[in-house]
Amino acid sequence: MTARHIHTKLIKEEAQRLGFMSCGISKAGFLEEEAPRLEAWLNNNMQGEMSYMENHFDKRLDPTKLVEGSKSVISLLLNYFPSELQNNESYKISKYAYGTDYHFVIKDKLKQLLAYIQQEIGDVHGRAFVDSAPVLDKAWAVKSGLGWMGKHTNVLSKQVGSFYFIAELIVDIELDYDTPVTDHCGSCTACIDACPTQAIVEPYKVDGSKCISYFTIELKNEIPTSMAGQFDDWMFGCDVCQDVCPWNRFSKSHKEPLFDPNPQLLNMSKKEWEEVTEAVFQEVFKKSPVKRTKFSGLQRNIAFLKK
Repeated sequence: MTARHIHTKLIKEEAQRLGFMSCGISKAGFLEEEAPRLEAWLNNNMQGEMSYMENHFDKRLDPTKLVEGSKSVISLLLNYFPSELQNNESYKISKYAYGTDYHFVIKDKLKQLLAYIQQEIGDVHGRAFVDSAPVLDKAWAVKSGLGWMGKHTNVLSKQVGSFYFIAELIVDIELDYDTPVTDHCGSCTACIDACPTQAIVEPYKVDGSKCISYFTIELKNEIPTSMAGQFDDWMFGCDVCQDVCPWNRFSKSHKEPLFDPNPQLLNMSKKEWEEVTEAVFQEVFKKSPVKRTKFSGLQRNIAFLKK
């Protein structure tokens, strides 16, 4: 048994112990297939006002330019599918935002995993990434065999669907590498047909500037009136393309207490949201990603949904 094999086994076992749903590993290097796709997406202005997507083009495509000496990308999935959903008659928030902001939860687990690797394997250098640096998370998850890219551009797995966060540890040691899995979307177009704003412009291509998540989270200006009546009561994010995906019938509830919502969140009615005070907002979304849109942003979104 080679050292690479032993190290890989250790890492995957520890990832499981820390609560990650899956762990896949790929060789760090230039993402050849992604380069033309990313370039075309940016050239068509599908990033909208998310100008940060235009930065660090070369680093997005090659982790060896991001982390000196890097040899392996360890991709990890963390389940966030809730055991209980919001009341049906309410304005909706994306399931990933029910509990504590995932950046904090995952960063902590990644730090523990890196510390374990250094303790067990030795002088290993690496960096942890959670959706906050120029790393193409989904591309690495696919390359590492954790799932395939669905037509809605979320990573899908036959076992657990798509309700999970993706994170990476990029490290400077060689490990055993996983191979990609095959695409199982077939002729299904459920996500494309169900998207309220037709943001999935063709299979495997989403116009970010048309997505409800973009309008309710990323957009800092007023939401264009042309979008009125198309948001299907989503006040923060949108899960429609994932909710209709047949593979998400296999989603199981997460076991991470930090992702459990404030009980108030699940029971509030539309009227209560319309009259929500800043104090209630701060209490319900204490450490939630919803803080990104701020109280004023949530008010803007709710006012827009009432039109």
